[in-house]
Amino acid sequence: MAADALSIIPGAVLRNLADKLYEKRKNAALEIEGIVKQLSTAGEHDKIAAVIGLLTNDFTYSPQANHRKGGLIGLAAVTVGLTSEAAQHLELIVPPVLNSFLDQDSRVRYYACEALYNIAKVVRGDFIIYFNKIFDALCKLSADSDANVQSAAHLLDRLVKDIVTESDQFSIEEFIPLLRERMNVLNPYVRQFLVGWITVLDSVPDIDMLGFLPDFLDGLFNMLSDSSHEIRQQADAALSEFLQEIKNSPNVDYGRMAEILVRRAGSPDEFTRLTSITWINEFVKLGGEQLVPYYADILGAILPCISDEEEKIRVVARETNEELRAIKADQAEGFDIGAILVIAKRELNSEHEATRIEALHWFSTLLVRGRAEFSAYLDGIFEPLLNALSDPSDAVVLLVLEVHARIAEEYHHFQHLMSYLIHTFHNNHVLLEKRGALIVRRLCVLLGAEKVYREFSTILQTEGDLDFASTMVQALNLILLTSTELAELRSLLKKSLVDTCGKDLFLSLYASWCHSPMATISLCLLAQAYNHASSVIQSLGEEDINVKFLVQLDKLIRLLETPVFAYLRLQLLEPGKHTWLLKTLYGLLMLLPQQSAAFKILRTRLKTVPFSENLKRTSSANPYSQILQVTEDGNRNQDAPNYSAIDFSSRLQQFGSMQQQHRNHLKNQLQSRKSASAAVLSQEIQRYEESQSSSTPEISRPPSRAPKAIS
Repeated sequence: MAADALSIIPGAVLRNLADKLYEKRKNAALEIEGIVKQLSTAGEHDKIAAVIGLLTNDFTYSPQANHRKGGLIGLAAVTVGLTSEAAQHLELIVPPVLNSFLDQDSRVRYYACEALYNIAKVVRGDFIIYFNKIFDALCKLSADSDANVQSAAHLLDRLVKDIVTESDQFSIEEFIPLLRERMNVLNPYVRQFLVGWITVLDSVPDIDMLGFLPDFLDGLFNMLSDSSHEIRQQADAALSEFLQEIKNSPNVDYGRMAEILVRRAGSPDEFTRLTSITWINEFVKLGGEQLVPYYADILGAILPCISDEEEKIRVVARETNEELRAIKADQAEGFDIGAILVIAKRELNSEHEATRIEALHWFSTLLVRGRAEFSAYLDGIFEPLLNALSDPSDAVVLLVLEVHARIAEEYHHFQHLMSYLIHTFHNNHVLLEKRGALIVRRLCVLLGAEKVYREFSTILQTEGDLDFASTMVQALNLILLTSTELAELRSLLKKSLVDTCGKDLFLSLYASWCHSPMATISLCLLAQAYNHASSVIQSLGEEDINVKFLVQLDKLIRLLETPVFAYLRLQLLEPGKHTWLLKTLYGLLMLLPQQSAAFKILRTRLKTVPFSENLKRTSSANPYSQILQVTEDGNRNQDAPNYSAIDFSSRLQQFGSMQQQHRNHLKNQLQSRKSASAAVLSQEIQRYEESQSSSTPEISRPPSRAPKAIS
């Protein structure tokens, strides 16, 4: 075949085709073009094939660069000479040209672009069958190190785009895998090349690029964080166009794209996050049933973005979250409540308060939407919800309590919650001090003050740590006396002597309030059981009057001046009817140090009491001491008939028994401390003796002579 070609093309032409001068190679190509035209007219296609073979084997595959250049221009000349008949020889012409795109010589690559350009101009749509190979070659040349090669490749690229857009033979199905494979390339020239092709193909009405968008969507999002502003703009423009098409299209594969968007929502690049969240927002509005199985993944992307540093992202994320929460979907449609709860539980540990709050809103939403389904997953989320009560944010804690209140509609969950709170306060005294009042007050609003206080009292009755029990009771008592949320509970306690419900509540609280003398006295004052309050005060021993007691007493005296105890102060207007109240207050006065502020407050209050003839005040030499004498008529006050409702003698024994436990506990603590101190001292002595025995002994001295006796 080579011999046939040599006989067809003169040797001088072949020599000029391999010349180093471009003009000679060009002239030789023109002569080859003329020869091929003649052969084509004569129908000598075998000879044409021989010429192509000669140009391919002896020139394009030659080790000499000038030969390769000549071979490329010669193949282009053959195509031009064939004109309309070139299509049947393309399988011989195109491969060696494509192979030359990989040549090490940049000039050869340049001529390869020029040759393929001329070939494409002749054959137009007939070379579509080689499109994937040509696209692959152009993709590589778009990032060529030689600027001239890049320029030539751009010209060829524009021509190929024109041919593809007018061709009905282009196969998008065969092209997409190649495009997907290239989408994650980082080279900026390649990225521009790819975005350009995506945009062009999407503009062709007969090519459904939207249907294949999931195949290259991730690559487009990847380009949004490119260092080149131009590439970011091109990628954003392409994405905006696709999003508009999605809005106008009835058939969209939301599911596959949702997975991509969820990943991109966590991108470190701000623009990428904003774009992905914007897309998710539109998907939630448009996707309908298609997106139900992906709600958990979408929620997992949205919740962190609610706390994003960028305000635009926060706004879109919040809007999307509200849209998602408003959608009514059930398990039959693929709604996975378990997956949603996993996401919400995970975000409870977020470092951002706004995200934790929205996660808690989801717990509430799911509880309302389907309590039965929610309960099936309760074992896995109850403990994290309980732990959230220690959150540093008050807003979070209040929401946690709302969730718990809804869960606690079942009594066993209510018991679990209350027991956990006691356990948590026991282990975290700082939480009790800083957040205890907030938690207890809110629970009283959500679950009912009486129910909450009764349960707390029941648990604290059997609390083994007496010190903690006393601290907890004092905290609950202070909340009871000061919180507006517990006004109804205080009103009920005021009726303890005349109302069965009040009596039951009093007895329920009394059992644990015995842990603290001052809490017990406060409870009696609330219940207007003044006789018993006086008896409790009289039963106190010197071990009970310590610094802690006096601090609590100081708080109580100050509380007596607040509106909560206004009724008690008004009762002092009728001392004859409330002699035990007077005796109780004087008893408290006698326990206070005279120089304390509380002593002065209470003494000032008692000075205003209008004494009747039944009550006589006798002053001693000391003007600060006053002795209240109760006459027989004064004993017959209004408290007496009501005392039959409660067995106060048994209550006094109960109080005494509990206080004896506290005294014994205190003695044991003191004994343990003494024993520990003695043990430490013994160890120190032992170590000292051992160190002395192991030290170097002193040099022995000869015994001194005994002094002679003086005669």
